[in-house]
Amino acid sequence: MQVDSELNHSELSQGRAAIVSARTVVVKIGSSALTSLEGGLDTGRLDLLADAVEARMRAGSDVVVVSSGAIGAGLAPLGLSKRPKDLATKQAAASVGQLALAHAWGTSFARYGRTVGQILLSADDFARREHHRNAQRTLDRLRSLGAIAVVNENDTVATEEIRFGDNDRLAALVAHLVGADALILLSDVAGLYDGDPRKGAANFIPEVRGSADLDGVIAGSGGALGTGGMASKLSAARLAADAGIPVLLASAADASSALTDGAVGTAFAARPIRLSGRKFWVRHAADPRGAVLLDAGAVDAVGQRHSLLAAGIVGIRGRFFGGDVVDLVSPDGEVVARGVIEYDSTEVMSMLGRSTTDLPDTMQRPVIHADDLVKV
Repeated sequence: MQVDSELNHSELSQGRAAIVSARTVVVKIGSSALTSLEGGLDTGRLDLLADAVEARMRAGSDVVVVSSGAIGAGLAPLGLSKRPKDLATKQAAASVGQLALAHAWGTSFARYGRTVGQILLSADDFARREHHRNAQRTLDRLRSLGAIAVVNENDTVATEEIRFGDNDRLAALVAHLVGADALILLSDVAGLYDGDPRKGAANFIPEVRGSADLDGVIAGSGGALGTGGMASKLSAARLAADAGIPVLLASAADASSALTDGAVGTAFAARPIRLSGRKFWVRHAADPRGAVLLDAGAVDAVGQRHSLLAAGIVGIRGRFFGGDVVDLVSPDGEVVARGVIEYDSTEVMSMLGRSTTDLPDTMQRPVIHADDLVKV
């Protein structure tokens, strides 16, 4: 779907211009753009997408590809007629499809003399700071050597508890990891609508400047081949916006335009002030190890970005240690913030509701310092 020409003079055209001129771009390609239930991997469509990526790279940009499709690519070779629901069969399909997918990307980019490096990541690789840094170094080195990185979730070993859930979120995390200037999400939809256009009348939304532009939008879940859907794309766009990265959501059929003039799909503006790397990790990448239950006063203090003190804590959930990330939960059960806790769970239990001046000298630091706390 082409964007109305009046957008060339609008505020968001600046956002599109930022995507067009971006030096480092992450391009996420959905399962439906690469595979079908009947035939598995469609190398013809993959070649067209590789053509668009290569053209962007030759224009001077550095591109990282986040490719879905491993499970979809493994269905036909294994004689499966639909996406499996059980974890073992998903992993078996991924083990077959991952090989085919990597080979197809390598063969396609080889037409341009381009070397491809495959990187398989799990959510745990982002939750653990050391793994996070290792992945960053590998991606940076591949790019410095002129290779193109093709990233996918490590479906063959990821359990339900440590999965990203969809590659839209993975793509947004990778965009932050490599310091991308833009994220382009390519799938089987032309952009954002306020409803499902396949089920009736729906209005196309070419620009999203902030949350107000999403009022009334109904986002659905994924299709037969993938796990994403519009809900995951909106979540990924918000995640990228926190990192100061503009997002373009477009159809894979419009990949050439999406990667050149940006005159397709829906553009999401980045937040003007991006989260620090540490706060971004706390909010989006870290795996919470427990929860701290707050009274109403502590919820207000956290909302005003004050440090969390023991006096406002009424209980805990789970076992955690100093340096772990925990959720902060309001009296009605809502997770209102997340932070890096200073004390072990046993220590926090001994501090419940106590004034800082009543605590031993070794426990007079905030339970969570404001610098290590972020609202969710």
